[in-house]
Parts: sequence; C-alpha cells; structure tokens
Amino acid sequence: MTTDHAAFLELLRAQKVWDIELPAFTPEAAPPEPLPLFHSWFAEAVAAGQPEPHTMALATVDENGHPDVRTVMLHDADAEGWHFATHATSAKGRQLAALPQAALHFYWPAQGRQIRVRGRVTTAPHTEALADLHARSTGALAAALVGHQSEVLANGYGELEAASGSAWERARAEPDADAPTWTLYVLAPEEVEFFQGDGRRRHVRLKYRTQSGSWITELLWP
Repeated sequence: MTTDHAAFLELLRAQKVWDIELPAFTPEAAPPEPLPLFHSWFAEAVAAGQPEPHTMALATVDENGHPDVRTVMLHDADAEGWHFATHATSAKGRQLAALPQAALHFYWPAQGRQIRVRGRVTTAPHTEALADLHARSTGALAAALVGHQSEVLANGYGELEAASGSAWERARAEPDADAPTWTLYVLAPEEVEFFQGDGRRRHVRLKYRTQSGSWITELLWP
C-alpha cells in the first residue's frame, strides 16, 4: 500500500454517515400507492434543506448490455410516471430507444433517505417536450439548442463556447424556439423502493411492486 493510498483510506474511513437525527418511518402507515409517498418525501426533503432534491441518477443499458448511469433532473412525477428530458440523439436517448427500460435513484442524505424506481420508458409527444422546455429558464432552452450532447468535442472548448453564445442569443430572441431532438421521457414505475436510514443500521426498506395491475408492498431486509 502506497503512502498516498493509505492517506486516502484514512480520509475515507473518517467520513461520517448520517451524523444527524434521522426521521422515523412507519411503513404500516404508508399509502397504498408509491406516488403520494414520493410527493410527501420530496416535500420533506425540501423542508429539510436537502440541496437539489430534484436531481436523480438515471441508469440505462447500451446495445452491448453494459450499464450506464448519469445525473439528470426530475421534470415531474404524476400518475403517468417519473418525467425527465434529454436529446434523443444523446447516449442515453439512443440507449432508451434500443432498450426502453431504466432505473432512477434519489439520495437525500439530509434525512438518510433513498428512493429507487424501475420501469419501462416511453416518450411524450414533442409538443409536451417543448412546453416543458419553454416553461424552464433561458439557460435550459439555450443548452437544448446547442445540441450535440455526448458527441466528441473535436475542436476544443472554444467550439462549445461559440455554440453556447449563439444559442443564448437565439434563446433570448426566440423564447419559443424549437429544439427538434429534445425529448421528454416518462418512466412508468413497476417497482418503487423507499429506504429510510437508521443510525443503528436497522434501515427500513419498503418496496412497492405491480402485480396484476395493482400495487403490493413488502418489507426488505437492510
């Protein structure tokens, strides 16, 4: 073991996990469907000061069966499912076109909570994607107008700066501009797990899963 590696391990093992008072979670009182509980936990995460509670990890699989994961933004969570957006031409867009199954993961350490969602992904009509995009910031529209997501930036960072500058000008001048490849995706949940951390590692894991068109719940060992 090198000195640098030993220092890294010492630093790593010195980190605390949930060095706070964690909320209680009584699974017997949980609603019969996962969406109301997600809405409730999200509001509680915001109230607890959790930074960026609307960000989540999105996991997909490529054409070779290799897993891929990245952080994206939640755009909605309703009766249809969990919504997120990206370019259809991006790596994740291509992966979802080939295999429309995905998983989402939220981690809110301010309360020692995680939520995992798995299910099939569909695309919303382009009109809905544009309405969602135009309801967001000028920066969001500008980023969508730049495009080329996941492509190799062959001519250096200056090429991105130039493209971004032009996109910002257009976004300000045309707040209703179209971004043809911008796509709104909806993950219809088949499984949703709510994880409440416990300081003594007696974590509560409540799993919802669909069966014959209805939700059933079960507790999992930590």
